[in-house]
Amino acid sequence: MNHLLPIEKRNAVLSRMAELLEEERANLKTVNQQDLNNYSGDDLAMEKRLLVDDAKIDGMILSMQQLASQEDPIGVERFNFDHENGMKIINKTAAFGTIMIIYESRPDVTVEAGGIAFKSGNKILLKGGKESVLSNLKIVELWHQALQENNIATEWVEYLNYNREETQAFLEKPTQKVDLIVPRGGEKLIAFVKKHATCPVIISGRGNNFVYVNAEANLDQALDIIINGKTSNISVCNALDKVLIDTNLKNWEAFAKKTIAELQQKNVTVLGDESISKIANVPQIESDLIWYEEFLDYKIVIGTTNSNQEAIDKINKYCGGHSASIITKNDAIAQEFMENVDTAAVYQNASTRFTDGGQFGLGGELAISTDKLHQRGPIGLQHLVTNKWYIYGNGQIR
Repeated sequence: MNHLLPIEKRNAVLSRMAELLEEERANLKTVNQQDLNNYSGDDLAMEKRLLVDDAKIDGMILSMQQLASQEDPIGVERFNFDHENGMKIINKTAAFGTIMIIYESRPDVTVEAGGIAFKSGNKILLKGGKESVLSNLKIVELWHQALQENNIATEWVEYLNYNREETQAFLEKPTQKVDLIVPRGGEKLIAFVKKHATCPVIISGRGNNFVYVNAEANLDQALDIIINGKTSNISVCNALDKVLIDTNLKNWEAFAKKTIAELQQKNVTVLGDESISKIANVPQIESDLIWYEEFLDYKIVIGTTNSNQEAIDKINKYCGGHSASIITKNDAIAQEFMENVDTAAVYQNASTRFTDGGQFGLGGELAISTDKLHQRGPIGLQHLVTNKWYIYGNGQIR
């Protein structure tokens, strides 16, 4: 069953999926409303991710259209070597086979991740959270319709409506071959998958991102970047959680106070290290362990540092390996910071909120990897591939 589908077939399914999402727009919102009504939790970030409104559906449709128009990521030549014995040796990209995605609450992942995996020639197993089950099943119904109308087996996109025990059993003893698992969600979910999976896992989705305001920062830019990073969307892994201010900055106290006042105006709870809580009336952090935490909430920690090296060391110690930004007019200092901070994305004078496949020109992402194998940061269509060696001979023996 899992032979590679021709690219025309894959694109036809994606284009049809875009049309079906438009046709079923009203039904999709009605079904999603039932999920929202059933959601009894008090997790604001989770609820935001669960909602399917017109803007989200527009995004789903756009991602299907973009995927359909992108180059085929499979069969791309990566290396070519002519052996002295006459053999031709070529390395080309190849599909993984079957990819399983485990995620929480976001029905748009059922569209986007499904589309990226399918376009890159893979069978896709979707395991969504119970809070979005009705929305997910409705979207998978559309996937199956798009597949059937193109005479393709519906098994290419499969929804695993499993509870926790069933999921664990599947991870430990899969009832079918799974080549790669991508968990998208909180740390508990990722730890659960890593513990039980028997195949490679790409770790995705933990943020805890830092902004470092260097002594040569443009302070208007710094303030805008901090406010945007923290308040534009609290429920995403590219949101901002920590700020370090260089005490060599002229009037750093005034800048810190102004930043804190603006954050508080936007209902952000601000905590400070010892020197910040001294100069501004904010609670002092109880322990350094909070520097490790990802908040996904209207909450931020602001601290001070007295050197670029100290800032780099602190970020490397505590951050989640996702994104870090330096605000400075000094390009040499920025370059040194960017080369030495160990995160998937490093920025100069811009918000961490851009770490995203769509924003980086990949046309969406399957996940944002904080692992170093085999791809780091947003994993787009062109990264969801493995590779394969093709050797053409005429009787050579060694």
